[in-house]
Amino acid sequence: MMKRFLSLLIVAVLAGIFTLGTYKLFMEPTTITVSENPETSNYIPTNYTPTMNTTAAAVASAIDFSEAAEKTVNAVVHVKHYDIKRAPRNLMEYFRNSGVQKKQITGAGSGVIITPDGYIVTNNHVIAGASELEVTLNNNKTYKAEVIGSAPKADIALIKIDADEDLSYIPFGDSNSAKVGEWVLAVGNPFNLTSTVTAGIISAKSRDLNENDRNYQSFIQTDAAINPGNSGGALVNTKGELIGINTAITSQTGSYVGYAFAVPSNNAKKIVDDLIEFGDVQQGILGVSIAPVNETTREKYNISDTQGVIVSDVSKNSGAEKAGIQNGDLIKQIDGINIKKFADLSGYVSSKRPNDVIQVKINRDGRDLTVPVKLTKYEIQQYRIEDIGLEITTPNKEYLKKWGVNHGVVISDALTSSMKRYNLEGLIITEIDGIKVNSAVQVEKIFKQKGEDENITISLIDRNGEKREFIFQ
Repeated sequence: MMKRFLSLLIVAVLAGIFTLGTYKLFMEPTTITVSENPETSNYIPTNYTPTMNTTAAAVASAIDFSEAAEKTVNAVVHVKHYDIKRAPRNLMEYFRNSGVQKKQITGAGSGVIITPDGYIVTNNHVIAGASELEVTLNNNKTYKAEVIGSAPKADIALIKIDADEDLSYIPFGDSNSAKVGEWVLAVGNPFNLTSTVTAGIISAKSRDLNENDRNYQSFIQTDAAINPGNSGGALVNTKGELIGINTAITSQTGSYVGYAFAVPSNNAKKIVDDLIEFGDVQQGILGVSIAPVNETTREKYNISDTQGVIVSDVSKNSGAEKAGIQNGDLIKQIDGINIKKFADLSGYVSSKRPNDVIQVKINRDGRDLTVPVKLTKYEIQQYRIEDIGLEITTPNKEYLKKWGVNHGVVISDALTSSMKRYNLEGLIITEIDGIKVNSAVQVEKIFKQKGEDENITISLIDRNGEKREFIFQ
């Protein structure tokens, strides 16, 4: 009798538990408790499951980063930049230095092997001014490297090593096809830590970090961690294809804070091909000056669209003029690629050569037209004033009008660290020793007539529109 009672009791208890559990699971409404303190509020979604990081789990199941890393890590090299001290000039210095030239490392970065016979693409700032370059592969083999050529404004350089075997290399991918939100890997040597791989996404495209420096930048922005030493390294997609050369970070500390930038692979490949085939960069231009689309320009040119760039001037004898492009035309696409800002246009055109034909979609008077344009060669007059540390360029009339002057030459680059401190790039030099200047050729003639001990006075217009003078002794 007792056994039967206990059996019935156990059955009753189990039935009660089952009933209560069923009610809790299916009948009782779900509630979410939110703290009243806004500083400690913890919002819990109804579909939250307290297990492993769900986002990380989803990514891990969808993407295998190891394959891309394995394909690329052996093709990214460590580039060391050496300066060799001069030979001793007197007997005392000879004994103090033991009569031996000293080789001192002054910088380091990364590079990407792009061919099995040893061509390597890197940043110009990684190799600029080096007395000697040394490249270390991932297997610790070391080679001396030769500079083939560079494009300083694009911050791309091509170097080469002679290895005794075919090398691992990374094939170029199509950076135009890369999409915002796409996963990428940054491969390089930050802080001399060789063969480092970090992951992130493409945060943005066609970034211009300084619209006033006259460098036609069009960077890929990524949140993959990039630090000092990553310069010249690879930005690759999950297929292991090269879509960018890691170049810069934006940081107040000098270290990575979430913003990194890479030269698109299409631009880098075009520069590399030019350097190998021609020995210098062949730059094609459309032949237009551009204004952004904003409330002022839309009203001025009577444009209703909000996307694109406006043609504010067309250069004579340019491909754009011959194709019939006019002032006030709105450029919306080039070769099917949407153009939303100047960096979109300049970045794409910079990947093309003179005589290439591009299809330009414009809107004129509310009607869309597509016109073929043959790019013309970028002919520019430049002169490097080595004694002062400046590079000057003959500007076009539109640039002079922007500064409110009708003559002058533009400072296109500062060549020394002391001159870089003054942030002179883009400013207009109007006179040298009281002589009005109009071209780089004229400036060159003036400096060739100067004696070594003569002072030089340069007059320029600063960013406030005021005239300033610099005296160089």
